Amino acid sequence: MTHLLLATLLTLVELNCENLFDCEHDSLKQDTEYLPTGARRWTPYKYWTKVRRTASALLACGTDDGRMAELIALSEIENDSVVRDLARRSQLRQMGYEYLTTNSPDVRGIDVALLYDPYSFRPLNHRTIPVRLAEGQRPTRDILYASGLILSGDTLHLLVAHASSRFGGRRSSEPGRMATIHILCQTIDSIRALSPDAKIIVAGDLNDGPGSLPLKTLEEAGMIDAGNEATVRASEKNAPKVRGTYKYEGRWESIDHILVSAQLRANISECFICAPDFLIEKDSKYGGVKPKRSWNGYRFRRDGYSDHLPLVVRFSL
Repeated sequence: MTHLLLATLLTLVELNCENLFDCEHDSLKQDTEYLPTGARRWTPYKYWTKVRRTASALLACGTDDGRMAELIALSEIENDSVVRDLARRSQLRQMGYEYLTTNSPDVRGIDVALLYDPYSFRPLNHRTIPVRLAEGQRPTRDILYASGLILSGDTLHLLVAHASSRFGGRRSSEPGRMATIHILCQTIDSIRALSPDAKIIVAGDLNDGPGSLPLKTLEEAGMIDAGNEATVRASEKNAPKVRGTYKYEGRWESIDHILVSAQLRANISECFICAPDFLIEKDSKYGGVKPKRSWNGYRFRRDGYSDHLPLVVRFSL
């Protein structure tokens, strides 16, 4: 990586990878569909295709002069082995990324991760923060917390989260997402108790958009949703057609978020949804375009990437 300008520019990418599973069975998780003999016929060839495609999506988020993001928040990854393969055995290997992951009680084994350039972010502390749900609810993903020094000399606090899905209906599933939000708010309060002017970032797929109760709660806690002013980085013909990071039944949504504390708001130089032509495709059913996802039901698409588009924030520090 080129490090000459990192004191003035820091890029963070958030991406839901859409089921980045390995081909090995974890006896403690319900991951048998992602085995060569499973329902998805998940072979090593398909796995490595998925890893390379994910790397290509992340490479598209770099700067015009070829500099990659210093921080990458990932969700829907199975474990640290897939993150290791992404960081060390894909097109990203030349970037020298290190990584942190969670090991959540999610029944399918879904976790979150943080890739970081060790020249630009030097971890001081990190831990997994559990999210306890009410009795009878399926366990959800833990939150990843990491603090570290950046080249400006500031300490950055990062929280990577993947809130519960809306399976079963938005209203009935909202308590699960609110559980994640409440833990995020408690952690933010504890950071500020020690450092009132702390620079804090929350990044991840929160499965809710602007104006929802989860997002309002985070904003009431003093966090500012950078994505509310996101532009679209796409070709001239497709930019007007992309209106979020995710499209469900013909409706674009912004459920992927990067929220910052007030101390960082003035440092945001740009925020955009990364949507080059190769990450999107024609939506023949609903019109317009949609993310070029990896899965169509149980059929793996070798030319797909993810059902989410990357969200990118660049900070001038």
